[in-house]
Amino acid sequence: MKNISVITAIALAALASVAIFSNFKKKKVLPIVAIANYGPLKDLEVSIQGIKDELANNGFIENETVKIEIADIAFDHSLIPQTVMKLKNYNPKIMVVVSTPIAQFAKGKICDVPLVFHAITDPVASGLLKYKNRPSNNITGSSDVQNLDVLLRFVKTVLPNARTLGMLVLTSDSNDTALLEMMKKAAPVFDLSIVVIPVDQVRDIPICIQKFKGKVDFIYVGASGLHAAMPTIASEAGKMNIPVFDSEDQSVRNGLALASFGVNYESVGRNAGKLVAKLLKGTSVKDLAPIYPQIEDHKCFINRKLARRYKIIIPENATIVE
Repeated sequence: MKNISVITAIALAALASVAIFSNFKKKKVLPIVAIANYGPLKDLEVSIQGIKDELANNGFIENETVKIEIADIAFDHSLIPQTVMKLKNYNPKIMVVVSTPIAQFAKGKICDVPLVFHAITDPVASGLLKYKNRPSNNITGSSDVQNLDVLLRFVKTVLPNARTLGMLVLTSDSNDTALLEMMKKAAPVFDLSIVVIPVDQVRDIPICIQKFKGKVDFIYVGASGLHAAMPTIASEAGKMNIPVFDSEDQSVRNGLALASFGVNYESVGRNAGKLVAKLLKGTSVKDLAPIYPQIEDHKCFINRKLARRYKIIIPENATIVE
């Protein structure tokens, strides 16, 4: 009887081992999408959710049919190398690189993984692409470039007497440089001149922004690393009674900017998600043209409290934020 019990135990153990091995074989290894993010900004969070939502629409459900690994540099450029290489060690099928400095580093270091740039104003000026509408080697992506004609037309609607706009330009951010060049072309059409203040470090903003005093009718903040300092920009501009226009609506919701007329970041994220989904389905990155926002991807928001402060008549097409 004892021998039979031993034999039975061995048989059961063998069956259990076979079952475990069988389940192990059946377990599918999920493809990994790595996302190197710039930092915890609301608009970037919204755009990353847009990527996830678009992937889900294409059948790629997080933790079911695809795995998503996210890391951010917390706005610290010195962390870019280790963050990107950490994500690379996950052996991702695709890497999404958010912001110009991260994308530039990844382009120079990663050649064997498709790269999808994200939230970049001018990929050609940034050196990511050679031609605006063509991928380059292993990189394509989703731009957040906005229509400045639409923006400035809106500004002149709410500030018809505006003649001069102020721009802080972060010297380390090629997005800012590209935006400035585009603004130089757009502003004269609306009889606007530009006062440009270079900023080497975000911590220099409280001093640099004082140079706008008595010289500009409004300040415009585009999509750049300057958004990490929006509370400072808004505070100092408020002291000088200068309204701030932003490319992103979150600062309007937070009572920092009078208004925004910019690209909706959920749309920018969904555009990136479309590219990632096609790559996961087997399309070559060389066959995927970069995607740029359309007019319908832009949205307008205005803060009612600040509108009253600056005696602004709210346009009918603006979404009012209380």
